[in-house]
Amino acid sequence: MSDTFDLNGLDGSNPLAFLASLGVLRGLTLAWPDAPPRLSWRTMHGALRPVLHSATEANTDTLCEALRDQLRATADTPALTFAKDLTVTGGEFRKATVQAQSECSPKDHTDPDYAAAFGCEAVVDSKTGQILDTALRTMSGAGHQHFLAFMGQLLRETSVEQIDAALFRRWTYSDPGPSLRWDPVDDRRYALRWAEPSGDPIRTVRGANALAVLGLPLLPTQPGGAQLLATTGFRQVRRKGTFLTWPIWEYPLSLDVVRSLLALKELQDDRPPREKLAPRGIIEIFRSQRITQGKYRNFTVAQPA
Repeated sequence: MSDTFDLNGLDGSNPLAFLASLGVLRGLTLAWPDAPPRLSWRTMHGALRPVLHSATEANTDTLCEALRDQLRATADTPALTFAKDLTVTGGEFRKATVQAQSECSPKDHTDPDYAAAFGCEAVVDSKTGQILDTALRTMSGAGHQHFLAFMGQLLRETSVEQIDAALFRRWTYSDPGPSLRWDPVDDRRYALRWAEPSGDPIRTVRGANALAVLGLPLLPTQPGGAQLLATTGFRQVRRKGTFLTWPIWEYPLSLDVVRSLLALKELQDDRPPREKLAPRGIIEIFRSQRITQGKYRNFTVAQPA
Protein backbone atom coordinates (compact mmCIF):
# COMPACT_ATOMS: atom_id res chain seq x y z
CA MET A 1 0.00 0.00 0.00
CA SER A 2 1.27 3.47 -0.82
CA ASP A 3 0.29 7.05 -0.14
CA THR A 4 0.39 9.65 -2.90
CA PHE A 5 1.20 13.32 -2.47
CA ASP A 6 0.43 15.92 -5.13
CA LEU A 7 3.34 18.37 -5.06
CA ASN A 8 1.21 21.24 -6.30
CA GLY A 9 3.85 23.89 -5.74
CA LEU A 10 6.28 22.45 -8.30
CA ASP A 11 5.80 23.37 -11.97
CA GLY A 12 7.71 20.97 -14.20
CA SER A 13 8.52 23.70 -16.72
CA ASN A 14 10.52 25.65 -14.13
CA PRO A 15 14.15 24.44 -13.87
CA LEU A 16 14.30 25.22 -10.14
CA ALA A 17 11.07 23.33 -9.48
CA PHE A 18 12.27 20.35 -11.51
CA LEU A 19 15.56 20.22 -9.60
CA ALA A 20 13.56 20.46 -6.36
CA SER A 21 11.45 17.47 -7.44
CA LEU A 22 14.67 15.49 -7.93
CA GLY A 23 15.72 16.58 -4.46
CA VAL A 24 12.46 15.31 -2.98
CA LEU A 25 12.91 11.91 -4.62
CA ARG A 26 16.57 11.59 -3.65
CA GLY A 27 16.09 12.97 -0.13
CA LEU A 28 13.25 10.61 0.74
CA THR A 29 15.04 7.65 -0.87
CA LEU A 30 17.90 8.32 1.54
CA ALA A 31 15.52 8.88 4.46
CA TRP A 32 13.43 5.75 3.77
CA PRO A 33 15.88 3.21 2.28
CA ASP A 34 13.75 0.18 3.16
CA ALA A 35 10.72 1.55 1.31
CA PRO A 36 11.96 4.11 -1.23
CA PRO A 37 9.42 6.38 -2.92
CA ARG A 38 8.70 6.86 -6.62
CA LEU A 39 7.85 9.93 -8.65
CA SER A 40 5.50 10.55 -11.56
CA TRP A 41 3.96 13.63 -13.21
CA ARG A 42 0.46 14.66 -14.21
CA THR A 43 -1.38 17.81 -15.20
CA MET A 44 -2.65 19.76 -12.18
CA HIS A 45 -3.66 23.41 -11.94
CA GLY A 46 -2.63 24.18 -15.49
CA ALA A 47 0.87 22.69 -15.35
CA LEU A 48 2.70 19.37 -15.22
CA ARG A 49 3.37 18.74 -11.54
CA PRO A 50 4.97 15.82 -9.68
CA VAL A 51 3.18 13.15 -7.70
CA LEU A 52 5.13 11.41 -4.97
CA HIS A 53 4.29 7.74 -4.36
CA SER A 54 5.38 6.80 -0.85
CA ALA A 55 5.66 3.21 0.33
CA THR A 56 6.22 4.56 3.84
CA GLU A 57 3.25 5.62 5.91
CA ALA A 58 3.48 9.40 6.04
CA ASN A 59 1.59 12.67 5.92
CA THR A 60 2.68 16.07 4.70
CA ASP A 61 4.15 16.94 8.10
CA THR A 62 6.28 13.82 8.43
CA LEU A 63 7.31 14.09 4.77
CA CYS A 64 8.55 17.65 5.20
CA GLU A 65 10.27 16.78 8.48
CA ALA A 66 12.10 13.89 6.81
CA LEU A 67 13.30 16.24 4.07
CA ARG A 68 14.36 18.87 6.63
CA ASP A 69 16.40 16.24 8.47
CA GLN A 70 18.02 15.19 5.19
CA LEU A 71 18.93 18.80 4.42
CA ARG A 72 20.61 19.11 7.82
CA ALA A 73 22.46 15.82 7.37
CA THR A 74 23.83 16.99 4.02
CA ALA A 75 24.96 20.44 5.19
CA ASP A 76 28.32 19.28 6.56
CA THR A 77 29.23 17.09 3.59
CA PRO A 78 32.94 17.84 2.96
CA ALA A 79 32.41 18.33 -0.79
CA LEU A 80 30.08 21.21 0.10
CA THR A 81 32.25 22.80 2.75
CA PHE A 82 35.84 22.63 1.44
CA ALA A 83 35.49 26.04 -0.25
CA LYS A 84 32.99 28.87 -0.74
CA ASP A 85 33.06 28.56 -4.53
CA LEU A 86 34.29 26.21 -7.23
CA THR A 87 37.10 28.58 -8.21
CA VAL A 88 39.69 26.04 -7.03
CA THR A 89 42.68 24.43 -8.69
CA GLY A 90 42.80 20.85 -9.85
CA GLY A 91 45.08 20.01 -6.91
CA GLU A 92 42.71 21.56 -4.38
CA PHE A 93 39.74 19.73 -5.84
CA ARG A 94 41.65 16.46 -5.98
CA LYS A 95 42.39 16.76 -2.26
CA ALA A 96 38.66 17.20 -1.61
CA THR A 97 37.70 14.25 -3.83
CA VAL A 98 40.27 11.94 -2.22
CA GLN A 99 38.80 12.82 1.18
CA ALA A 100 35.31 12.22 -0.20
CA GLN A 101 36.30 8.78 -1.44
CA SER A 102 37.96 7.82 1.84
CA GLU A 103 34.89 8.71 3.89
CA CYS A 104 32.22 7.02 1.77
CA SER A 105 30.70 3.58 2.21
CA PRO A 106 28.34 1.39 0.16
CA LYS A 107 25.46 2.77 2.20
CA ASP A 108 26.58 6.40 2.21
CA HIS A 109 28.29 7.88 -0.86
CA THR A 110 26.87 11.39 -0.52
CA ASP A 111 30.27 13.07 -0.53
CA PRO A 112 31.64 11.56 -3.77
CA ASP A 113 28.23 12.02 -5.38
CA TYR A 114 28.46 15.77 -4.79
CA ALA A 115 32.11 15.88 -5.86
CA ALA A 116 31.16 14.23 -9.18
CA ALA A 117 28.32 16.72 -9.59
CA PHE A 118 30.67 19.69 -9.14
CA GLY A 119 33.59 18.88 -11.43
CA CYS A 120 36.69 16.82 -12.13
CA GLU A 121 40.23 17.46 -10.96
CA ALA A 122 41.64 16.19 -14.27
CA VAL A 123 39.86 18.81 -16.40
CA VAL A 124 41.30 22.26 -15.74
CA ASP A 125 41.64 25.62 -17.41
CA SER A 126 45.01 25.70 -19.16
CA LYS A 127 45.64 29.32 -18.09
CA THR A 128 44.44 29.43 -14.48
CA GLY A 129 44.71 25.79 -13.44
CA GLN A 130 41.19 26.01 -12.02
CA ILE A 131 38.81 23.12 -12.54
CA LEU A 132 36.14 23.28 -15.19
CA ASP A 133 32.95 22.87 -13.20
CA THR A 134 29.27 22.00 -13.46
CA ALA A 135 27.09 23.81 -15.97
CA LEU A 136 24.70 24.43 -13.08
CA ARG A 137 27.16 26.79 -11.42
CA THR A 138 25.66 30.30 -11.56
CA MET A 139 28.03 32.36 -9.41
CA SER A 140 31.65 32.44 -8.29
CA GLY A 141 31.90 34.94 -5.46
CA ALA A 142 31.20 38.24 -7.23
CA GLY A 143 28.86 40.48 -5.27
CA HIS A 144 29.34 38.21 -2.22
CA GLN A 145 27.37 35.46 -3.96
CA HIS A 146 29.06 32.16 -3.16
CA PHE A 147 27.88 28.95 -4.84
CA LEU A 148 28.91 26.39 -2.22
CA ALA A 149 28.48 28.68 0.78
CA PHE A 150 24.92 29.51 -0.29
CA MET A 151 24.15 25.80 -0.58
CA GLY A 152 25.36 25.20 2.96
CA GLN A 153 23.29 28.09 4.28
CA LEU A 154 20.16 26.79 2.57
CA LEU A 155 20.70 23.26 3.84
CA ARG A 156 21.22 24.42 7.43
CA GLU A 157 18.56 27.12 7.69
CA THR A 158 15.56 25.98 5.62
CA SER A 159 12.58 25.16 7.82
CA VAL A 160 9.83 22.59 7.63
CA GLU A 161 7.37 25.41 6.89
CA GLN A 162 9.47 26.62 3.95
CA ILE A 163 9.66 23.09 2.54
CA ASP A 164 5.90 22.74 2.88
CA ALA A 165 5.36 26.07 1.11
CA ALA A 166 7.61 25.06 -1.78
CA LEU A 167 5.94 21.68 -2.28
CA PHE A 168 2.27 22.28 -1.54
CA ARG A 169 1.57 26.01 -1.96
CA ARG A 170 1.58 28.56 -4.75
CA TRP A 171 4.99 30.22 -4.80
CA THR A 172 4.76 33.72 -3.34
CA TYR A 173 8.48 34.59 -3.34
CA SER A 174 8.28 35.86 0.22
CA ASP A 175 11.54 34.33 1.49
CA PRO A 176 14.79 36.30 1.70
CA GLY A 177 17.90 35.04 -0.08
CA PRO A 178 20.08 33.30 -0.79
CA SER A 179 18.95 32.15 -4.19
CA LEU A 180 20.96 29.82 -6.41
CA ARG A 181 19.67 31.55 -9.58
CA TRP A 182 18.06 28.45 -11.09
CA ASP A 183 14.60 30.06 -11.25
CA PRO A 184 13.93 32.17 -14.37
CA VAL A 185 12.57 34.94 -12.12
CA ASP A 186 16.12 35.37 -10.82
CA ASP A 187 17.01 36.96 -14.16
CA ARG A 188 17.04 40.58 -12.96
CA ARG A 189 18.38 42.34 -16.04
CA TYR A 190 17.76 46.08 -16.11
CA ALA A 191 16.27 45.88 -19.60
CA LEU A 192 13.51 43.61 -18.31
CA ARG A 193 12.50 45.78 -15.37
CA TRP A 194 10.85 49.14 -14.71
CA ALA A 195 13.68 50.37 -12.48
CA GLU A 196 17.36 49.56 -11.96
CA PRO A 197 17.24 46.31 -9.92
CA SER A 198 20.60 46.16 -8.16
CA GLY A 199 19.25 47.62 -4.92
CA ASP A 200 16.13 45.47 -4.79
CA PRO A 201 16.09 42.82 -2.05
CA ILE A 202 16.28 39.24 -3.29
CA ARG A 203 13.05 37.34 -2.78
CA THR A 204 12.91 33.64 -3.46
CA VAL A 205 11.37 30.28 -2.53
CA ARG A 206 13.89 29.01 -0.02
CA GLY A 207 12.47 25.51 0.27
CA ALA A 208 12.75 24.93 -3.47
CA ASN A 209 16.36 26.12 -3.55
CA ALA A 210 17.33 23.86 -0.66
CA LEU A 211 15.59 20.81 -2.13
CA ALA A 212 17.25 21.47 -5.49
CA VAL A 213 20.63 21.12 -3.76
CA LEU A 214 19.59 17.60 -2.74
CA GLY A 215 18.88 16.84 -6.40
CA LEU A 216 22.28 17.90 -7.78
CA PRO A 217 23.94 14.44 -7.60
CA LEU A 218 21.49 13.25 -10.27
CA LEU A 219 23.24 15.54 -12.77
CA PRO A 220 26.92 14.55 -12.49
CA THR A 221 29.76 15.85 -14.64
CA GLN A 222 31.91 13.78 -16.99
CA PRO A 223 35.29 14.53 -18.60
CA GLY A 224 35.07 14.84 -22.37
CA GLY A 225 38.75 15.60 -22.94
CA ALA A 226 41.56 17.65 -21.45
CA GLN A 227 39.61 20.89 -21.93
CA LEU A 228 36.01 19.69 -21.88
CA LEU A 229 33.69 18.86 -19.00
CA ALA A 230 30.11 17.78 -19.74
CA THR A 231 27.21 17.99 -17.28
CA THR A 232 24.33 15.53 -17.50
CA GLY A 233 21.28 17.20 -19.04
CA PHE A 234 23.25 19.99 -20.73
CA ARG A 235 24.27 20.60 -24.31
CA GLN A 236 26.33 23.41 -25.73
CA VAL A 237 25.19 24.46 -29.19
CA ARG A 238 27.66 26.39 -31.30
CA ARG A 239 26.64 30.03 -31.81
CA LYS A 240 23.44 29.47 -29.84
CA GLY A 241 24.48 28.84 -26.26
CA THR A 242 24.14 26.30 -23.46
CA PHE A 243 20.85 24.52 -22.81
CA LEU A 244 19.44 22.35 -20.04
CA THR A 245 16.92 19.73 -21.18
CA TRP A 246 14.86 17.51 -18.91
CA PRO A 247 12.06 14.93 -19.32
CA ILE A 248 8.65 14.66 -17.68
CA TRP A 249 7.35 11.11 -17.22
CA GLU A 250 3.92 9.68 -16.45
CA TYR A 251 4.71 6.45 -14.57
CA PRO A 252 6.00 6.22 -10.98
CA LEU A 253 9.77 5.77 -11.22
CA SER A 254 12.43 5.08 -8.62
CA LEU A 255 15.55 7.16 -8.08
CA ASP A 256 17.83 4.89 -10.11
CA VAL A 257 15.44 4.79 -13.06
CA VAL A 258 15.10 8.58 -13.02
CA ARG A 259 18.90 8.86 -12.95
CA SER A 260 19.05 6.82 -16.17
CA LEU A 261 16.22 8.77 -17.77
CA LEU A 262 17.99 12.10 -17.26
CA ALA A 263 21.03 10.81 -19.15
CA LEU A 264 19.19 9.66 -22.29
CA LYS A 265 21.17 10.82 -25.33
CA GLU A 266 18.02 11.43 -27.38
CA LEU A 267 16.93 14.24 -25.05
CA GLN A 268 19.81 16.36 -26.35
CA ASP A 269 18.80 16.19 -30.02
CA ASP A 270 17.72 19.46 -31.63
CA ARG A 271 14.31 17.87 -31.91
CA PRO A 272 14.10 14.95 -29.47
CA PRO A 273 12.40 11.92 -31.09
CA ARG A 274 9.21 11.92 -29.07
CA GLU A 275 7.91 8.82 -30.83
CA LYS A 276 10.90 6.88 -29.46
CA LEU A 277 10.79 8.44 -26.01
CA ALA A 278 7.03 8.02 -25.48
CA PRO A 279 7.28 4.22 -24.91
CA ARG A 280 9.60 5.03 -22.01
CA GLY A 281 6.80 7.01 -20.41
CA ILE A 282 8.12 10.46 -21.33
CA ILE A 283 5.17 12.78 -21.94
CA GLU A 284 6.98 16.13 -22.23
CA ILE A 285 10.46 17.54 -22.68
CA PHE A 286 11.45 21.01 -21.50
CA ARG A 287 14.49 23.05 -22.48
CA SER A 288 15.89 26.18 -20.84
CA GLN A 289 18.83 28.26 -22.00
CA ARG A 290 21.55 29.19 -19.56
CA ILE A 291 22.53 32.81 -20.07
CA THR A 292 25.38 34.91 -18.70
CA GLN A 293 24.91 38.48 -17.57
CA GLY A 294 28.11 40.05 -16.32
CA LYS A 295 29.50 37.78 -13.62
CA TYR A 296 26.32 35.76 -13.07
CA ARG A 297 24.41 33.04 -14.87
CA ASN A 298 20.65 32.59 -15.07
CA PHE A 299 18.17 30.30 -16.78
CA THR A 300 15.44 31.38 -19.18
CA VAL A 301 11.78 30.36 -19.09
CA ALA A 302 11.67 26.84 -20.49
CA GLN A 303 9.94 25.82 -23.70
CA PRO A 304 8.90 22.35 -24.92
CA ALA A 305 11.78 20.84 -26.88
